[in-house]
Amino acid sequence: MSLDDAQLLRYSRHVLLPDVGIEGQERIAAASVLVVGAGGLGCPAALYLGASGVGRLVVADGDVVELTNLQRQIGHAHNSIGENKAVSLARSVRAINPEIEVVAIESRLHGAALSEAVRRADIVVDASDNFATRHAINRACFESGKPLVSGSALGFSGQLAVFDPKQVSSPCYHCLFPDQDDDAPSCSEAGILSPLVGVIGAAQAMETLKWLAQSGQTLTGRLLLWDGLASEMRVLKVPRDTGCSVCGGRGK
Repeated sequence: MSLDDAQLLRYSRHVLLPDVGIEGQERIAAASVLVVGAGGLGCPAALYLGASGVGRLVVADGDVVELTNLQRQIGHAHNSIGENKAVSLARSVRAINPEIEVVAIESRLHGAALSEAVRRADIVVDASDNFATRHAINRACFESGKPLVSGSALGFSGQLAVFDPKQVSSPCYHCLFPDQDDDAPSCSEAGILSPLVGVIGAAQAMETLKWLAQSGQTLTGRLLLWDGLASEMRVLKVPRDTGCSVCGGRGK
């Protein structure tokens, strides 16, 4: 996909980067990205991906905007209360960049619908808020061979990892967090500092853009841990579980 003069101007700050350049921006413009979840993480991730010129951005969420969301979910405005989150966020992305295709899926993806949405994407951003959905997305990504950028945030702490089925050494989400009951506290129970989701969601967008532009080194095989209270970041290596029920059969 060749960039026209207006696009070269719009994305000139990307083009100026030696690790992106025109070719990298063209790869971004030709890409399709699926963002599952239009809440705290999905909002900054989708806004930055849209602003960065991702050619087709699909946002999926079955929830509606509530007053308590507005403290941190920056893709929604006060007049969006009661509206589907995917629709609200898609409108905000289009307001920033009307030149890209933005698709809102007004339901919680699962089963065949999730598999099809993942299959049609080049890369998937998991911005969901529960273990069951994260595991389902992980399985769909590894079945389709699509990279997954996974993030989570609660309280003052967040984490981020990239899982890539095409890299034999890459673990998957199940390697890191085996199936478990969804008994982790939610934001409504434990609370969350609003900028935390911005930090992690923006980092998810960065990992996605790096993968699309083929720039630098992604977090594949590593887990980034962010402690907002201490302002400390750690990056841990995550080994692949060769006995994993989701990805353990690769390379054998």
